[in-house]
Amino acid sequence: MHNWAGNIAFRATRVHRPRTVDETRHLVAASDRVKVLGSGHSFNHIADTAGELVLLDGLPRGLEVAADLTTVTLTGTMRYTELARELQAQGLALANLASLPHISVAGSCATGTHGSGNGLPGLASAVTALRLITSDGELLDIGRADDRDRFAGTVVSLGALGVVVGLTLAVEPTFEVAQWVYDAVPLDRIADRFDDAFGAAYSVSAFTDWSGDTANVWVKRRTDHEGPAHLGDRWLDGRLADGPRHPVPGVSPRHCTEQLGVPGPWHERLPHFRPDFTPSAGEELQSEILLPREAAPAAVAAMRALGPRIAPLLLTSEIRTVAADDLWLSPANGRDSMAAHFTWRPAEEAVDQAIALVEAELLPLGGRPHWGKLFALHPEAAGALYERRDDFHRLMRGLDPRSAFRNDFIDAVFPQS
Repeated sequence: MHNWAGNIAFRATRVHRPRTVDETRHLVAASDRVKVLGSGHSFNHIADTAGELVLLDGLPRGLEVAADLTTVTLTGTMRYTELARELQAQGLALANLASLPHISVAGSCATGTHGSGNGLPGLASAVTALRLITSDGELLDIGRADDRDRFAGTVVSLGALGVVVGLTLAVEPTFEVAQWVYDAVPLDRIADRFDDAFGAAYSVSAFTDWSGDTANVWVKRRTDHEGPAHLGDRWLDGRLADGPRHPVPGVSPRHCTEQLGVPGPWHERLPHFRPDFTPSAGEELQSEILLPREAAPAAVAAMRALGPRIAPLLLTSEIRTVAADDLWLSPANGRDSMAAHFTWRPAEEAVDQAIALVEAELLPLGGRPHWGKLFALHPEAAGALYERRDDFHRLMRGLDPRSAFRNDFIDAVFPQS
């Protein structure tokens, strides 16, 4: 078995698809080492194991809406595509979605995955409670309301605490979004007016391959908050696109969510790609660094200087913003952040070298790598970037005293004493 990108071959001795939660509990309790694989969209060995690999897609799916319509509880098997359709059918919405909607909810939260928006924290911040199978096979419910501190260490868990079989998420009434693209926005304007650029709408993304001096900027406005009008035919010295665009120049936009200001439901506009389009195994590699938002001008300048060396390997690079949260291992923990994302061509050795070049520039600015993507920094050094690392290590020892959910990746981030 391989991950979605095909760059990771899983080493598991056996692969299991349990049909019930009880079967999953017995399987976990009987396994020396066990890991859960969701949609396989991580690009490193975070979900790999030399023990037992568990796929949860055989478990029953379910969604329960709270009576007050402020939360929903779902089974740990769901992906955002199916969750979003269910919520929309009941007149509800999530505040935020990632650019690709086909990823699993539990896996996205566990790795600190995010969307874009100055006021929008990562996807895990929507979680208000979760249900885990711990290494002894027992069910454990942890909620923000009744166990706030431990809860903050449990949501972005890197898969190291247990098997997530249930999640409760905060929701709100459904809303519509309209999106536009601005072509050829100068990177100088983005750097000099970063707060203006990324505060101009509910969600903003800037795409460039760092080979030139401009970016294409995607602007997504909530019609109930910001109105249906765009920002003008000219904005930040860029021009309103005259047709739909794809994040990768030259690629057909037919699989992208509708643009040109046509309003549509939240789940059909906040992602960059249509929920009815299932991406093929991706011929790409990904890395991402989250930095303090105030470091954005310096980060943009550093990437522009690196452009000639990395552009030949890039399909595209995306700049986004993420609001601060309180989750211990979230890359946006404690600070409003800029996210610098890189979608690379599938040339692993050369890409590894390029990622090291990027990290040499961005990590000294306060960067933290995305847990589910490629990074050159040693995992133990990545863990050291988090104030609550030692607290998480203690939490892990308490919930998994026999180290069933450890693997090489977790051992490297949190060495056994």
